[in-house]
Amino acid sequence: MTELRTDRLVLRRWRDSDLEPWAAMNADPEVREHLGDLLTREQSDASVARFQAEFDERRYGWWAVEVRATREFIGFAGLDPVDDGMPFTGVEIGWRLARSAWGQGYATEAALTVLAHGFDALELPEILAVTTAANLRSRAVMRRIGMTRDPADDFADPTAPEGPLRPSVLYRIGRCASLARVNCRRGPKWPSIGSAQEA
Repeated sequence: MTELRTDRLVLRRWRDSDLEPWAAMNADPEVREHLGDLLTREQSDASVARFQAEFDERRYGWWAVEVRATREFIGFAGLDPVDDGMPFTGVEIGWRLARSAWGQGYATEAALTVLAHGFDALELPEILAVTTAANLRSRAVMRRIGMTRDPADDFADPTAPEGPLRPSVLYRIGRCASLARVNCRRGPKWPSIGSAQEA
C-alpha cells in the first residue's frame, strides 16, 4: 500500500488502534452533520474493513491520516469511485477529520498530496469532489486546492433523504488545470508537498 507524507501528516494503512477514535468521529453529530446518521461501533469498524479491502483491490482508496509529530490519528483522506446512481461518473476526492483537527489546514494539506498521487501515480485525467450545498467548510477546501464548480452541475443526491442533505454540489479539477502544475504539456512533477512510499 502506498504511504503518502506531507510536512505535517502521514497518510497510511489503517491500524487496529485507529478503530476507537474513528468510531468516536462517526458518533460525533458535528462531524456527521453533512453525512447523515451517526454510525454504531459495529458500522464504523465495518467501514474500515471495507476501506482496506477496496484499497488492496484497486491501489487507491481512503488512507488513515495521522499527525507526524504526535502520531495521533485524526481522520481519513483519499480517492473513491463515484457511487452508482449519481448523475456523473469518475473518481472523487474526500476527507473527514476529527473536530480537534479542524481549522489547522490539515484537510487542505492532505487533499493536495492525494491530488498529486491521483494525477501523477494513477494518471487520472480528472478528479471530482461532492458535498452538500450547505457544507461551506469542505467547499472552501475544494476551492483552496484549485477545484471549480459549475452551478449547472448542482444536483439532488439520490442517496440522501429529503431535506438539507439532498441539495449537492460538484467540484472538478483536471490534471492540466491543477494549480500545482506549471506546464502540463511538459509534465513536471508537483512541488515538494510530500512523498510516496510503498508500505
